[in-house]
Amino acid sequence: MARDHHLPPSAACLSASMRDLGYSLETAVADLVDNSISANATDISIVCDLTGASPTLAVVDNGWGMNEDEIVDAMRHGAANPKQKRSPRDLGRFGLGLKTASFSQCRSLTVISAKNACLSGATWSLDKIDARDDWILSILDDTETSDFPQSRMLSGDGTVIIWAELDRMLEDQMGGRRDEIVNEKLDVLEKHLSLVFHRYLSGEIKGRKKISISINGHAIQPFDPFCRNNAATQILPQEVVYIGEVAVQLQPYILPHHSRLSTREYDFYQNRSDFISNQGAYIYRNGRLMAWGDWFRLIPKGESTKLARVQIDFPNSLDESWTIDIKKSRARPPHPVRERLRQIISQVSTRSTRVHRGRGQKLFEENTAPIWERYADHGYVRYVVNSEHPVLQGLGERLDSDGKQQLRLLMEMVATALPIEMIYSDYSTNPREIRQLLPDDNLFMDRLLALRQVIDGSTAADKRTFREILKSTKLFENNMELAEQFIRESFA
Repeated sequence: MARDHHLPPSAACLSASMRDLGYSLETAVADLVDNSISANATDISIVCDLTGASPTLAVVDNGWGMNEDEIVDAMRHGAANPKQKRSPRDLGRFGLGLKTASFSQCRSLTVISAKNACLSGATWSLDKIDARDDWILSILDDTETSDFPQSRMLSGDGTVIIWAELDRMLEDQMGGRRDEIVNEKLDVLEKHLSLVFHRYLSGEIKGRKKISISINGHAIQPFDPFCRNNAATQILPQEVVYIGEVAVQLQPYILPHHSRLSTREYDFYQNRSDFISNQGAYIYRNGRLMAWGDWFRLIPKGESTKLARVQIDFPNSLDESWTIDIKKSRARPPHPVRERLRQIISQVSTRSTRVHRGRGQKLFEENTAPIWERYADHGYVRYVVNSEHPVLQGLGERLDSDGKQQLRLLMEMVATALPIEMIYSDYSTNPREIRQLLPDDNLFMDRLLALRQVIDGSTAADKRTFREILKSTKLFENNMELAEQFIRESFA
């Protein structure tokens, strides 16, 4: 008969292995913020101090706080059973986040908490665990707790988490290079928290007060990935899918064309990756963003869906169905949600394409004689230079038969050599950085006079016709006031 054998893991080996679960600084800090929000905190401060001999990072909140027993329980690895029913307000899952997230960045984790005017604290040290190969937690006495300067950041009930010996976060760098690395990471951290907790930061979560998060005293502003404050954003009808008796909400959005965004909005969105990368489903668990920018292999990312976003909300009671990982950075929709999402994608892709292409179509319709023409024939789409454009007609009338043939050849060469792939890549990632015409005021009047001479050679253009032709060339769109002045004086 088999006999039982007690075989606990090596504390030193397991703690070292748990440092490499894949946390980045931003996902690690987000895990700590989850704990603060679960403790009903409304003010969360992240303080990174590089001035002392031993740099630290602290997360301070004004939540419920903990007594000594509660701190010890929170410091236990696997403090909660993931299958246990949780409060609908709880953002945790495995009871590992505090420890695994912290040790991904540091070797010393201290938790100090105030509850009912009583201060308690405890420290995990990887050096002590390694030395003894055992899970030895240091319970701090009153003097040791008060010796931490971060404990004075607590003005009432609340908790401060302190990371020291920041070997992973500092990447073993010193001096100016170390500070540069940390500042870059803090910038990424701010962007990450502004997105992941944007609904908490803007006060959208029902039954919860609006929260504030700051990094070194700088308040983090919420980043809405759906651009809902812009009147041009399309909000499509909400869909509901039931997993058992639990509802999952799917809310599709179509973002505005970049030309409908203000400069501030465009910079805000473009600074957080391009529109192509950010398309897809945005999955929220209890209002906290878990995963985003993915269509879950239902379709590839592309131009037709670049403006499409689908907000998906589910409660923590469905964690098993969504296969949430420890870092809470991965979630896979259950089959019924995937099937409904597949249907939604076909709708939003059509609308996204219409918004994206609508601007270009409008430009064609606005011009009586566009330079470029689009043809959809024989199952293909092609773009050609419009041979009927008045400028080309005027130029052709000045050429002999050989010159006209060479002009047609040149037009065909320009059309067939159009760098479509390069244009697509540049326009899809940085549309506002594309500018075909650089300002050159010295050539402005010369261009206008030359255009007038070519047009007069082919037709007796009136004021309105000349203006339409002028607009179609795009040569003067950056200085239309001077162009209008030229028209008034030339056609007086």
